[in-house]
Amino acid sequence: MIRLLFFVALVLVLGFGFAWLADRPGDLSIVWQDRRIEMSLMTAVTVMVSLVAAVMITWWLIRTIWLSPRLVSRYFRANKRDRGYQALSTGLLAAGAGDAMTARKMNKRSRGLLSADQEPLIHLLDVQTALIEGRNDDARKQFEALAEDPETRLLGLRGLYLEAQRQGATEAAHHYAEKAAELAPHLPWAGAAALSFRTQEGKWDEALRLLDTQRQAGTLEALEADRKKAVLLTARARDRLDADPLRSRDDALAALKVAPGFAPAAVIATKALLRNDNLRKAARILESAWKVNPHPEIADAYVRARIGDTAADRLKRAERLEKLKPLNAQAYDTVARAALEARRFDLARQKAEASARLLPCEGIYLLLADIEEAETGDEGRVRHWLSQAVRAPRDPAWTADGYVSETWEPVSPVTGKLDAFEWKVPVEQLSGPRYDADMPEKSFDRAMASLPPVREVAEPAAPSGPVVNPEPEALVEVAAAEAVTVVAPEAPAGALADPVAGALAPVAKIDDIPHPMPTPIADADPLLENEALKNAAKADDQPGGRVDAAADDKAGSTKSQDPAGESGNGGGNGKAAAATKPEPQSEPETKLDPEEEARAREAAFLTHRPDDPGVDENAEPEKPGRFRLF
Repeated sequence: MIRLLFFVALVLVLGFGFAWLADRPGDLSIVWQDRRIEMSLMTAVTVMVSLVAAVMITWWLIRTIWLSPRLVSRYFRANKRDRGYQALSTGLLAAGAGDAMTARKMNKRSRGLLSADQEPLIHLLDVQTALIEGRNDDARKQFEALAEDPETRLLGLRGLYLEAQRQGATEAAHHYAEKAAELAPHLPWAGAAALSFRTQEGKWDEALRLLDTQRQAGTLEALEADRKKAVLLTARARDRLDADPLRSRDDALAALKVAPGFAPAAVIATKALLRNDNLRKAARILESAWKVNPHPEIADAYVRARIGDTAADRLKRAERLEKLKPLNAQAYDTVARAALEARRFDLARQKAEASARLLPCEGIYLLLADIEEAETGDEGRVRHWLSQAVRAPRDPAWTADGYVSETWEPVSPVTGKLDAFEWKVPVEQLSGPRYDADMPEKSFDRAMASLPPVREVAEPAAPSGPVVNPEPEALVEVAAAEAVTVVAPEAPAGALADPVAGALAPVAKIDDIPHPMPTPIADADPLLENEALKNAAKADDQPGGRVDAAADDKAGSTKSQDPAGESGNGGGNGKAAAATKPEPQSEPETKLDPEEEARAREAAFLTHRPDDPGVDENAEPEKPGRFRLF
């Protein structure tokens, strides 16, 4: 395009010149060797221009003929080079696509058309072809050869690093990454790999120097570099906390300057300051970090900063955090836990419910269950909150690459990546579809609507009469009647009292205690006995019915054995019956424990008269050879 414009400009200049001369005619005479030559000015100019053009054309022809062999060889050489680069390009594309056959074919063609010493891409095609075909040893040898050449050294180190990682040779990969980072700090892969290896080994000083070098080279952005520097400073401060609290404090404060609100740095700075008895500055640091990032670790360190505080003092500090960050779920949670420790259940319940409305999670429902257990002791309401905790989202935790840690760590234990831990909800396992389509914010309202009321527990009424342990004779008598409950008879005046019963029973006069008459065991009527067995069987099937049935059977047997007692109103028999039958108002029934009930049933079974009369001891012995028919 430029040549065309130049040619057009030249033609215009020549045309303008000839037009200018044509408008100004004249004659030109030349005297040379006694000869006079006369011509017009236009003719003279035309002759001169033609002569110059002829000279230039002649020079071009001579030069072309003289340089034609070189031009011909250059043409063929350029054609060969073009075909070689075309084969090399095709081979690299085939290697990238995984076509080993085409890559190998193009590699041979490019080697025949190009010089391997002048074109390093041929070595790259060789390596790629070897990797595709699975010849890893040959590829590693070729990478080592590339690492020896200054022009391809970085390429060889990159290949050796990848091969070492593939084979699991961590030390070799570390060596190649460190060497590449020294040669070219601007390489992202070399800097990231060297930084990762240094942080895994805990070499925080070397990692910080490498990070500064990468920042100066422009490999990392400012925000990313500041974040990584804060993580490295925090990790170094944590290691120095026990040995050198002052330097640990300086590192933690430097980390907070480049990353305000970084919770691990704030907590470590607070621990270092508290070891130097600087509580006021530690509180200011935690308050500043809390305003930027309300983290539970910051809240716990602030509330429990001073050793020896009472639960009320810790509650005041928690309320201070709530004032600094109002309408925050974590602030409400902190106040609720402190109020629970201070036994202020109303405040704890109010703040816990407010936190659950803002951010329902597993931990806040467990806190509500603890409040219910401590305040009301209602197991139904406690189980209700526990069931809500099971369905609620999990609490946030320090998570990195699917690994959940109880504490913050600078490096991921899975991949070795720096600053991989994040405070977030752990990734849960995929589950089936949920049938409750409510939002998480509405789940607490649904839980409150289904909360059962507080169950009122009635206090047991005190017995009107003294509680006396039953005597062994009474146990045998009740067991004979197949009764489960035992009515303790009045102890005689001369008998020794049970020390436990004596401690529990009120003091009474000896004259006031009635003297019961022993009831003789008479032969029981078979009909009444069978009826009593049926009633006892029914009472076993129904809980609580055994006591009533046994009492009825005992009353019936007493009436049948002593009919004169019922008819007599003022005689001696009536007095004996009245003395034998205890009054229910003065002697309440006492339930036996399972062991005593089992013993009573066993005694009743042993004393029960069987239906089969058995063998008469007075009968004559059977004679030999005598058959007995049944």
